Amino acid sequence: MPSPVVSIAYHSGFGHTAVLAEAVRAGAQEAGAEAHLINVAEITDEEWAVLDRSDAIVFGSPTYMGTASGPFHVFAEATSKRWFGQDWKDKLAAGFTNSGSKSGDKLHTLQFFQILAAQHGMHWINLGLHPGWNNSEGSEHDLNRLGVFAGAAAQTNVDEGPDAVHKADVATAEHLGRRLAETAKVFAQGRATLAA
Repeated sequence: MPSPVVSIAYHSGFGHTAVLAEAVRAGAQEAGAEAHLINVAEITDEEWAVLDRSDAIVFGSPTYMGTASGPFHVFAEATSKRWFGQDWKDKLAAGFTNSGSKSGDKLHTLQFFQILAAQHGMHWINLGLHPGWNNSEGSEHDLNRLGVFAGAAAQTNVDEGPDAVHKADVATAEHLGRRLAETAKVFAQGRATLAA
């Protein structure tokens, strides 16, 4: 079986979300995927073609004012050209986000990604982790320390740079990349079996 192709379509305003995008790519590569980072604020025709041939697309954006960033929304609207032909139907999808607050309404951003994926007929892959840091034995170093199920969520203080992205949040994003790549392999094997 060929390696699944996973693309991370993301926007990062100040570099924090780019750290998470790199972590998702690292996790996907570790699981055997061909993985691509695509900054949607600077997307090229060649990168659109990469998205079109991807088995899975991970959407990533900071959460600004309770939703994805403006540049990500521009990208989302531009995907309507693919929507008309259902070009991305049955691809896998997942998402990640970062904000300055522990909640920061990050769930709304992840739900926006889920609806975008659903409109394209894609299959949403959740984080697949129990929440961390929710009992006396837990700590801020647990995977999924913010207790989000829909995707990978991170919190970084607004007065700190990208190097301050919490290591547990980076590890959670890596987990998401691995999970998506492993699921893409299962889907590919299933399709091959059905075709045979």
